[in-house]
Amino acid sequence: MSLTSFSFPTPTLFGPDAIAELPARAKRLGIHKPLVVTDPGVLNTAAFKRIAAVLGENLLGKEWFVYSGVHGNPVENDVREAAAAFCQNGCDAVIAVGGGSPLDVGKAARLLVKRPGFDFSKFYDESDWSGLAPLIAIPTTAGTGSEVGRSSVITLDATHRKAVLFNAELLAKLVILDPALTAGLPAKLTAATGADALTHCIESFTCPVFHPMCDGIALEGIRLIIEALPRACKDGNDLDARGKMLAAAAMGAVAFQKDLGVVHSLAHPLSSVCGMHHGLANALCLIASMKFCAARKPGIYRRVGIACGLDVVRESDAGADAATIAFLADFLAGLGLNTRLSRHGVKPEHLEALIAQAVDDPCHKTNVVPVSRDDFRNLYLEVL
Repeated sequence: MSLTSFSFPTPTLFGPDAIAELPARAKRLGIHKPLVVTDPGVLNTAAFKRIAAVLGENLLGKEWFVYSGVHGNPVENDVREAAAAFCQNGCDAVIAVGGGSPLDVGKAARLLVKRPGFDFSKFYDESDWSGLAPLIAIPTTAGTGSEVGRSSVITLDATHRKAVLFNAELLAKLVILDPALTAGLPAKLTAATGADALTHCIESFTCPVFHPMCDGIALEGIRLIIEALPRACKDGNDLDARGKMLAAAAMGAVAFQKDLGVVHSLAHPLSSVCGMHHGLANALCLIASMKFCAARKPGIYRRVGIACGLDVVRESDAGADAATIAFLADFLAGLGLNTRLSRHGVKPEHLEALIAQAVDDPCHKTNVVPVSRDDFRNLYLEVL
């Protein structure tokens, strides 16, 4: 058994109207002039209005500032513009608000505040990222779990591919999980982001890296998602369901400290090449990938099935996998997530670019079974 380490350090405040605690908590962290990083869609939501009210609407442009230029799939220029806004306004911290994209940009902008003009393609050549400006992360979706993650996923100018910037210094000083801030999320986006969290939990659990603490968290995350996601989609104001989904999304991100698998290597290029929402891409690739993995390592989804509430304890390995995969296929279909990639703008002519990026993506390196270039081709064709 190799040497490993376990770490769950992010302070998290959870519950309805937890956002009311923001000013006092920021002050405790020594934050007096934050930059709020978000995207254009969040600006007009009730969630942002609530955050603005808590921070003081009359203080906008004086004691707190906003950068709202984040793209749906964040690019390097988003990070550079956010860092420039931070410096121009003399800010001392970042409050990242929204889905995974603003959260990732908010995390990464602090790297450029520390080292202006830094070349992100050389991120791993730099050993010292200590002393970053503090970050408060406030998700308004329940999917990526980026609020508790120690990485930022950004499409770089140099490669036009998604890059994972991973360092423990990127962790937030405080996470606020307020289910009321997710209540206005449309059902389709609730479903897609929830499928992202589900994929994180499944792939992290089956990742062969030894981390039993993350395994337990992943399985409980699956149980919560199966129970809460349909309710959250049906009634956006069901705060119990919304809260459980926020918790499960954070749990999925904690669990993938172990790393992920083939689904994410398929999904990342669908975003960078075709502009597809990451959660939707995961959802559309999940079932085919599970079938691929189960055929090569039977029995890997038995405990996933148990977490889903299935009676598969006495089933054969193949039977347990088949029952679990069939259940999850029906579950995703019930959320409207059983369409083909072609319905979302993916064309046969995209295939070679998708395969090239999928092969280079690091996530499949920790998949439960090896994945070849031909495997990627066949998986894309199966879901196209």
